[in-house]
Amino acid sequence: MDSPSSHRFNAPRDFLLGAPGDGSRMRIMRDAWLDFVKPLVIPGTSKIVLISFDGLGDAPFHEGKTALEAAHTPNLDTLAARAELGLADPVGPGITPGSGPGHLAMFGYDPLAFQVGRGVLSALGVDFPLTDTDIAARGNFCTIDPNSGRITDRRAGRIPTEECERLVKKIESSITGFGDLELILRPEREHRFVLILRGDGLHPDITDTDPQKVGVEPPPARARTPAAEPLAAAVNRFVEQVREILADEPRANMVLLRGFDRLPDLPRFPDLYRLRAVGIAVYPMYRGLARLVGMEVIEAEDKIAREFALVQKHWDAYDFFFVHIKKTDSYGEDGNFEGKVKVLSEADHYLPMLTGLNPDVLVVTGDHSTPALLGAHSWHPVPFLLASRFGRYDGTASFTELNCARGVLGRFPLRFGMSMMMAHAGRLKKFGA
Repeated sequence: MDSPSSHRFNAPRDFLLGAPGDGSRMRIMRDAWLDFVKPLVIPGTSKIVLISFDGLGDAPFHEGKTALEAAHTPNLDTLAARAELGLADPVGPGITPGSGPGHLAMFGYDPLAFQVGRGVLSALGVDFPLTDTDIAARGNFCTIDPNSGRITDRRAGRIPTEECERLVKKIESSITGFGDLELILRPEREHRFVLILRGDGLHPDITDTDPQKVGVEPPPARARTPAAEPLAAAVNRFVEQVREILADEPRANMVLLRGFDRLPDLPRFPDLYRLRAVGIAVYPMYRGLARLVGMEVIEAEDKIAREFALVQKHWDAYDFFFVHIKKTDSYGEDGNFEGKVKVLSEADHYLPMLTGLNPDVLVVTGDHSTPALLGAHSWHPVPFLLASRFGRYDGTASFTELNCARGVLGRFPLRFGMSMMMAHAGRLKKFGA
């Protein structure tokens, strides 16, 4: 399958062995671009810091400003003046990405070749020991109108994690009638949980029960292939039981499921890039993404300063630091422009904790855009800032979408950001004679 990026950069053809739902026990996937880059990697002692503001990108919908333009970011602006700037497409122009594809692209993987269900990421994020035959799904507790059955809030008011834990126990103690099929639930964070289905002959190729919009009824799971019909039937039976179990709950009275998949076998990030890599994140899914590609993982407290302090604490132990900041996306999804602005300003305030470490390469970007007006992920390319002593910076005065559009990097596929980081870190040798 050709990716949109391969046409612009003439990259080698990417291919996929074992697509989602092909019936294999564990999906084996490959990417010819990574096969090409791996022999160019050389060892070194340079340090790379990658800051991912989830949902960073915006559009000038609020009094003509984006969240980046409205935020107080003197440290980011100073950094931008001596950094290379650009705009990156996580998947391709006009394509709205999920957080999984966006972050895989950020790590250098082609998101078209490496398609991983959200359930797997959530399961790994809560450190669940998936087997290669388990099927995992991401769950949301949601609110439905008891009369119409239509969804009124996909996130049940972002209930506290403690409430999620109580509801998971309530469901587990009441579910019956699945015979040899084992259903395992794990709370994730706030309204999110993980459902793992364990049994023989399960096939993950079924549709979601989460329509990802309000005002409609949750659809039933449907098998895309005959082999997946037993799983679809089990999921629908589970959902109907949960509807009855949660009927007396004031907010979280139903569940939505999406991203059914089994564990894939991806090339390992530390092996590809010869980096001692660590992921630092508050939300489980992003720890799951880091763990999926083979990074070590450190769970962080829900404070940006605490995340940055972990980089300082472990500075000598790793070469590559992936630092994830979630709330920019959460506030964007909630339509809370001021909240998104506040998170950006807060992160900027603590940025000297990282710049003071003098990393050889510092990148600030995002996995996708989440404009507050849309209240959802969008297709807008994400701002990309790369600071190193080898950069061709143009003295741009601030880190905004518009200045990134004018930057020396232009507009490019996000997956090529990783090879640029490696080059600026002195970790790629010359190609050819």
